[in-house]
Amino acid sequence: MTSEASPYTETRSGGNTAAEGPSWGALAVVMVGTFMTVLDYFIANVAIPAIQSDLNASAAQSQLVIVGYGVAFTAGLITGGRIGDLFGHRRMFALGLLLFALASLACGLAPNADLLVVARVVQGAAAALMVPQVLGVIGTVYSGPGRAVAFNVYGMVVGLAGVFGQLIGGVLITVDIAGLDWRSIFLINVPVSAVALAFVFRTLPESRNADGTRLDLPGAVLVTGSLVLLVTALVEGREQGWPAWSWASLAAAAVLAAASVAHLRRRGREGRGPLISPALFRSRVFSIGLAATVTYFLAMGSFFFLLALYLQQGRGLSPLESGLLFLALGAGYFGASLLSGKLAARLGRSLVASGPLTLAAGYALTGVAVVLNGTDGSVLWLVPSLLIAGLGMGMTTGPLTGLVLSGAAPEHAASSSGAVNTAQEGGAAVGVAIAGTVFFPALGAAASAADYPHAFTVSLIPLVVFCVAAAVMIRLIPAPAAT
Repeated sequence: MTSEASPYTETRSGGNTAAEGPSWGALAVVMVGTFMTVLDYFIANVAIPAIQSDLNASAAQSQLVIVGYGVAFTAGLITGGRIGDLFGHRRMFALGLLLFALASLACGLAPNADLLVVARVVQGAAAALMVPQVLGVIGTVYSGPGRAVAFNVYGMVVGLAGVFGQLIGGVLITVDIAGLDWRSIFLINVPVSAVALAFVFRTLPESRNADGTRLDLPGAVLVTGSLVLLVTALVEGREQGWPAWSWASLAAAAVLAAASVAHLRRRGREGRGPLISPALFRSRVFSIGLAATVTYFLAMGSFFFLLALYLQQGRGLSPLESGLLFLALGAGYFGASLLSGKLAARLGRSLVASGPLTLAAGYALTGVAVVLNGTDGSVLWLVPSLLIAGLGMGMTTGPLTGLVLSGAAPEHAASSSGAVNTAQEGGAAVGVAIAGTVFFPALGAAASAADYPHAFTVSLIPLVVFCVAAAVMIRLIPAPAAT
């Protein structure tokens, strides 16, 4: 709750306070936006061969179709969150959704690879404006058990979008709607966004941090610049074998990050509204929870990458076939998500901490199944362990997000959400880089199908370590004060 002196303001069409029970219209609208932004990161991987063939895209251009979206998305999240705090979460969600739809249309109509890359960067920037507002809206529409349920639905949607990205992409390209081929994976966003936009102002309340400060442009440049350098170096550096420029980029990112911290602290002392308030990190719930989020996503995001490599290159499955096997992950994720929100409200950190441990068990069992299968065993033997891994993801993603944001004041709703989203996306990007540095050397230069089980299993070891570390961090988060 906020006092009368709070700078946080909220405008509601119905004049009600935050709802204990879900306002399903509001939740559905913001979840549509969330699903599309996460889906579009994963779905494009399936379309790359078709894009290369149709647009004569080079290997570098093909990588930029994926990386351009990811870098713009990750680097813009904190700035997008602050913009929402200043100018209104509903308004910025609607603007981000509109820009995302227009960028998706540009992607689907792109006549050449260069314009497709530019459109993907704009699409990622639009997603960075839209996504932080989702958690900010949840914080104003819901309270009590209803808020826990809403956070859990958010976590479920994020996970399912990642799990089903390959499957949906494979289906759309295989069906080839109206002869659109790969273009359909982008154009489908346009009507979906239009429907969501029609309901934004009918269902969502407006809220903002009315502290009268302006956007911290120097802070936005410093933070965004450091994230661009970091993510680009990690993603492209791994792809290119860690050339000298990637290490220079990492060093420059560290310098800009240090400058960002100094700038934010100075601006906070002067009371001039920093891009992200240093006061957020004085909350042990938020700061430890944010570290746990990064560590958890190091393990979660990279598993999708490793599993797709093993199934498609090691076992020769098509994107659609491998996407169908991802259904086991999705089933476990969905089942756990349905229950974990209500249970987390009662059991708190104990349940959330058990999620990464369950995920670690799923990874370990998957590694055992892969080794025992060799190159000839049925991939269906992976289903039980993937189901367990999905359970661990569903037990963690939504409840951990809610736990972390419970340590942030309402006036920093979207800013704190931007930090959490950045931790998630950044953790996943770093996790993929780490997994790649283990997987490809273990695979060897002259790789054959027989080498993939070993490379995949060895790559799971750091993921298991990250899961255990995340569980320990979650247990260190202070328990809420008794009321």
